[in-house]
Amino acid sequence: MTTADKPRMRVPATLSESAPAGETAPAPARAEAFTFGEPVPVTDLADFLYTGCWMMTSRWYEPPVDLPALAKMYRSTAHHGSSLQVKRNILSRSFIPHRLLSRQAFRALVTDYLVFGNAYIERVYGRLGRLLALRPAQAKYVRRGVEDGQFWWVTSWQVASEFERDAVIHLMEPDINQEIYGVPDYLGALQSILLNENATLFRRKYYLNGSHAGFVMYVSDTAQNQEDIDAMRAALKESKGVGNFRNLFLHSPGGKKDGVQIIPISEVAAKDEFAGIKQETRDDTLAGHRVPPQLMGVMPNNVGGFGDVEKAARVFVTNELEPLQAVFEEINDIIGEKVIRFREYSLDGGAKTPGDPSR
Repeated sequence: MTTADKPRMRVPATLSESAPAGETAPAPARAEAFTFGEPVPVTDLADFLYTGCWMMTSRWYEPPVDLPALAKMYRSTAHHGSSLQVKRNILSRSFIPHRLLSRQAFRALVTDYLVFGNAYIERVYGRLGRLLALRPAQAKYVRRGVEDGQFWWVTSWQVASEFERDAVIHLMEPDINQEIYGVPDYLGALQSILLNENATLFRRKYYLNGSHAGFVMYVSDTAQNQEDIDAMRAALKESKGVGNFRNLFLHSPGGKKDGVQIIPISEVAAKDEFAGIKQETRDDTLAGHRVPPQLMGVMPNNVGGFGDVEKAARVFVTNELEPLQAVFEEINDIIGEKVIRFREYSLDGGAKTPGDPSR
């Protein structure tokens, strides 16, 4: 049989491996889309802080809000603390001291009410039953007892002492869920307050860290020898800490265009939108406290500004501080004596006393 008479068959150029007997070939890959994590509801923080009133050791009720957390957040951001302090300062400026209540005691009372939504003042009596003074009790450590007129001083769950029965006056910001404790009205702004603090802490840690390179320096130029590489490595190491924004100079005779490349990894400084976050959270915080920005020393971003600061101050006092004055005047109704008095608010060199033509 000659070569021409041999049977011939055409064989494909590429052979595919067949699946072993008894096994099926895997299904072809399909496109798939999915998400990471679940949406976080805005009520998470409220659920964490607002736990409801519950009884502790069958003697007092625990407040619905974490008071130590509110105390820490008082100075967490500049705008949150200043919003409370400007209210306190204007109220203290117009307050008329009394023999039973000093100006310093009134400032402490106002601070507790604004920060915690609760203010407690203890009536101190002499041996003959005469009222000697009104002494503020720090709202962070006062608990309302299960019986009427009962209050406890609780620094820890193991250390507690009871006030004299019916000796404590309780002023509270009303809550819609319970009537035992007050709740501050700025709770809706806590998300923005915490975001403002987190943005500041992130930027501060970023600068303290000193690692601002954020890139890969890829050198493939054959013109660079080991000494040049060591010199560049030393210069990059010195870019941390003080002077980390210094420029680097590289001279490579005979080098190619792409012999040294800078490949960015992450541009945190350009993408974290620090200024935008600070501005938005500042506006939310001031809206939660209902304080005009011009009273806070905030610089306007537009040409027209925020308007007349005197008109804003008068409207702020009328709408926000006069209702607060009415809250503290409830002490007069309980004691039966006009202890809490305020001068008429004025921007002409001081607060005016009603009926006093000299001011």
